[in-house]
This record gives sequence, structure tokens and C-alpha cells, in this order.
Amino acid sequence: MTKKKVLFVDDEANVLDGLRRMLRSMRKEFDLNFAESGKQALALMEGTTFDIIISDMRMPGIDGADLLIEVRRRSPHTIRVILTGQADDEALMRTVGGAHQVLAKPCDSKQLTEILRKSKALQDMMAHEPLREIISSIDTLPSLPSLYEKLQEMLKDPDVQLADIGKIIGGDVAMTAKVLQLVNSAFFGLFQKVDTPERAVSLLGLDTIKALVLGVQIFSEMQCRENRAFVDSLWSHCMTVGVLAKKIANEETDDESVIADAFLGGVLHDIGKLLLISNMASEYKKIRTMASEERISLYEAEKKTLNASHCEVGGYLLGLWGFQSAIVEAIAFHHQLDKFPVPRFSATLAIHLANRFFYELQSDEIDAELPALDETYIEECGLTDHLDRWRDICRRQLEQQEEEG
Repeated sequence: MTKKKVLFVDDEANVLDGLRRMLRSMRKEFDLNFAESGKQALALMEGTTFDIIISDMRMPGIDGADLLIEVRRRSPHTIRVILTGQADDEALMRTVGGAHQVLAKPCDSKQLTEILRKSKALQDMMAHEPLREIISSIDTLPSLPSLYEKLQEMLKDPDVQLADIGKIIGGDVAMTAKVLQLVNSAFFGLFQKVDTPERAVSLLGLDTIKALVLGVQIFSEMQCRENRAFVDSLWSHCMTVGVLAKKIANEETDDESVIADAFLGGVLHDIGKLLLISNMASEYKKIRTMASEERISLYEAEKKTLNASHCEVGGYLLGLWGFQSAIVEAIAFHHQLDKFPVPRFSATLAIHLANRFFYELQSDEIDAELPALDETYIEECGLTDHLDRWRDICRRQLEQQEEEG
């Protein structure tokens, strides 16, 4: 297989020399390239396409944030990473939309190696020829929902207040009604009535509200009239998986970014199904029938019919939209952990578990085979003895939703 092309960008020659030495052992796996400025990086891009670009943030002329925004415009499938020693909010907000991932400097060889291997696995999946055929058969890929994009734009302002976010959501009457309906539902089990978007943001946090806004808008805008009942059921499933994945993550880690990614990734984990059913309704109906008749999972039926699955399709779309790598990975690998090269707890694993337990604990919700539980991967993570606890967490949440719903 062709080696993935990686470009490192930093204006300090000694930093690039250090990277060359640090990653010398990786040359058998990657084609490593180096540029001393944003301008030189863009010049190199004129003659070749890079699979991964890792750039310093602070550089004279074209800095890292501006460089990656331009890379996204020219080559949206390139995985983009920022290295920064800046901890201030303004610097970090400038990376929103441009970078898939932000790493703090100094970055050790183990962390860089992990980033490169995870990026390679994702790129290999997205380069799968059957996936390209599916994508090319879709007339127009949907754009990132406008209200979510507006929220992301607001977050680039370091002085933005939670109340400002609430007002933006409140300006859309239909969105306000749907978000408040969800916030007051059994999904969240709040013990008080929430009657304004501002209050919802205050109680649940910005990450949760953003995920709800994005999910609501995606499921509203992708039209699937022939399969409305299936799509409504899919939305309920995705919301529940998001809640379950977040609860598992809360139990397993204190890392707020992993917990937030588990919820957002859970809400979006089946976006590939939505895209497929929106654009090939009759063929997808046959796939669902095959799963039911042959007693195989829907994922397996997709693989048999399309030689690709909703995982790759969803990951492709979110990568195109510029989501951070952790979210793209969660969508792309939640049914195929054997292809995910880092055996440890992550949002991807939380969603894999939540999706399995949703169906396992509610067998009436599925008329095909249960999605597989990758016990080999879980054992490699050293977490086999956590399975019963995770299952109980999901059981209690589902029982609570049933009682309150």
C-alpha cells in the first residue's frame, strides 16, 4: 500500500530537525515532508496532495490557523492538526473549523506516532473504492447545518457568553421548541422545568446543546418521506446512544473532551444511515430486508450489498465538514474496532458499547442480529472486567427513560 504523505510545518528549523530525528523510525510507514513556513507549505501543495498536515500555530506571515483553513479549502480530505504552546482561549478559538485536532507543545514521539497511525487508519478507510462509488452516486452532499455553523462562528469570539448562545438558538422558533422538548424529556432526567434556551445552555452545557442543535437540524433537513417512521426511530436511537455513551464515559474518565465527544458522536453515529436512506431509499430498504431475513446485523447487510457501510459514509461526511478527528473516528470505527489502532478507552469505544447495549437491552427495537460486541478489543484495552458495570449503567438509564417517557 502507498505510504501516506505527511507534511510538518514550523518556522523553527531546529524544531523540524527534532521531528526528523524523532520520527525516523516511521519512514517505512509514512512519507515525511517538512516546510519552514505556511507559504512554503502551500507551494508544496501545488504539486502534490498530503494526507496529513501537522502545523505549528505561531508562525510569521501565514500562521497555523490560517494555513489549515486554506488547506481545508484546497484539500478537504486532508487530516489537519495544530501544534500550539498557546493556552489562551482566543488562540484556540481560531482553530475551530480549520483543525481536526489541537495538540499541546511539546508533543512527544508516542503522541505523534499515535496521531499518525490513527490518521492513517482513517485515511485508508476513506480511500476505500466502494465508498468513493457510493459518494459519487449522491448528487449533492449536504452542507453543515447553518445554525450549528453560526454557533461555531460565535465561539471564535473569546468574549462570547452562554446567554448569547441561548439567544441565537432562541431566534429559531422551531429549533427552540425541539431543543426544549428534548431537554425536558426523559433523556436527561432533569428535576426542573427548562423553558428557555439560555437556561438549557446553563444547565446542560454548551457541548450538549450544540450536539442537540446539530442532530435536530440534520434529521430535520435530510428528507426521507418514504421512510419517515424508520428515520424517527433512528433519531430516538441516536439520542439514546448519545446519552448512554456519555454516561459510560463519565464512569470511565475525567477527560471532559472524551465525555463531550462520546455524546456528540453518539448523536451522530448513524448519520451515514440517514445519508444512505435519503439518497438510495429503495436499495436501502432491500438492505434492511436482507438483514431481517438472513438474521445478520444491518452493518453486515450493508457490507454484503455495498461493500461499504454507514460507518465510512458518515465518517466521510463529517470529515468533509471539518469535524475534529475524535468525532470522525467515532463515527467511522464504532462497528469496526479491529481497524482502530489505539486500544484504550475513547469516545469510539463508548459509542460501540452504547450502541450494542441499546439493542441488547431492548431486543424489541431490532428485527435483525445484534451489532457485534468486540470483546477482543476490550480485552486489549484491559477493560473486560468493566463490561458488567457499563451494561448496568445503560440498563438503569433505559429503565429511567421508560418510566419517565
